[in-house]
Order: sequence, then structure tokens, then C-alpha cells
Amino acid sequence: MTVKLIVERTSGRLLGAQLVGREGAALRVNIFAAALYTRMTVEDLAQLDLGYAPPFSPVWDPVLVAANETFKLLR
Repeated sequence: MTVKLIVERTSGRLLGAQLVGREGAALRVNIFAAALYTRMTVEDLAQLDLGYAPPFSPVWDPVLVAANETFKLLR
């Protein structure tokens, strides 16, 4: 899965996101929709506590990985 985040540099606010992948990509779009609606920053997004079930999702969700990597770039 490939995740692309569009973030305002000065504030860190999430402006948009793109996901490309097979399983789960469409469902993860909902996370970004809620984050955009609530005007989250990429730091807020990185701090989300997403549900984890071994048969269905990895420990580090691609959404969280992308948010953490983007947050590191902004610091």
C-alpha cells in the first residue's frame, strides 16, 4: 500500500491524502476523511489509537506509518 499525505508545512495541518493498494485501502480513506473534517495536524494523526486485530491489520497501520514519517520530516 502506498500512502501520500499533503500537509501544510507551517502548521502541520493535513490538507489531503491519497492511498493506492489492494486490501484495506478503501477503508483507510475514512480515517483521512475524519482527520480532514476535524482539521487534524499530522502530529494528531500520528497519535491516533487505531484498532488492531492480527488477522485483519498490521501492528503499524500504513496510515500511522505515513503520519509518523511525515511528522519527522516537518520537525
